[in-house]
Amino acid sequence: MTMADVTTTIRSHWPEYLMEAAGLGLFMISACVFTALLEHPMSPAHQAVENGTLRRVLIGVAMGLTAVGLICSPWGKRSGAHLNPSVTLAFLSLGKVTRIDALFYILAQFCGGILGVAVANLLIGEPLRHSAVDYAVTTPGSDGAVIALVAELAISAILMSVVLAVSNSPRLSRFTPLLAGGLVAIYISIEAPVSGMSMNPARSLGSAVSADEWTALWIYFVGPPLGMLLAAQLYRLTHGQSRVFCAKFHHHNSARCIFRCNFGALTRRD
Repeated sequence: MTMADVTTTIRSHWPEYLMEAAGLGLFMISACVFTALLEHPMSPAHQAVENGTLRRVLIGVAMGLTAVGLICSPWGKRSGAHLNPSVTLAFLSLGKVTRIDALFYILAQFCGGILGVAVANLLIGEPLRHSAVDYAVTTPGSDGAVIALVAELAISAILMSVVLAVSNSPRLSRFTPLLAGGLVAIYISIEAPVSGMSMNPARSLGSAVSADEWTALWIYFVGPPLGMLLAAQLYRLTHGQSRVFCAKFHHHNSARCIFRCNFGALTRRD
């Protein structure tokens, strides 16, 4: 790709880059709001729900619905709603995203994560800074960093495996947003005590920057990308690269697609 091609791509695709940044920013604002609402000790919601596990389930449901809403939003339908460098890298490895688009998607996602928490800090203030909330940071549980790393790798691999299996199925592709959001809800409800449940280096960095909390941040830069890349390559080996039709989470819409897309071939299988 020549420099002229790069410039043309950036000029054409910058709206999708901004949509990715805004999407993860909104996800982080939602994470901060619901974490403060349910975990700050002076919050009426926290006082009404005394059981910590139930509060975590409620946060999981809220974030799962947030993910579904973002994927199904006009911005999500157009950008593909990766909202996660690990997802973008997985689709890059499958040949569905160009290197220049992958680069700017990842930069946008990191910027969106950082700015989203910063905006949440302005909106929420002291409750977000309270030690019980701590900017919704992701840190390893009591079992330590190694277990957290393995857990992050595993949940990321499962999510990408499900997304690839469902999004490339003629009958099931329209349900990809629901299944992705459902896994987010389940993971937060069950897995969060082990690793903090990130699956997303941009999400973890966004909280870490505002909180100035860097404990084992490397886990979230290693586990999620590695897990999703492994899942992508396993899918390639078992199904073939031609069975990956696009890199969007939601493709049953009329929004333009900037990826190496062959979704029309999938719909003709219906």
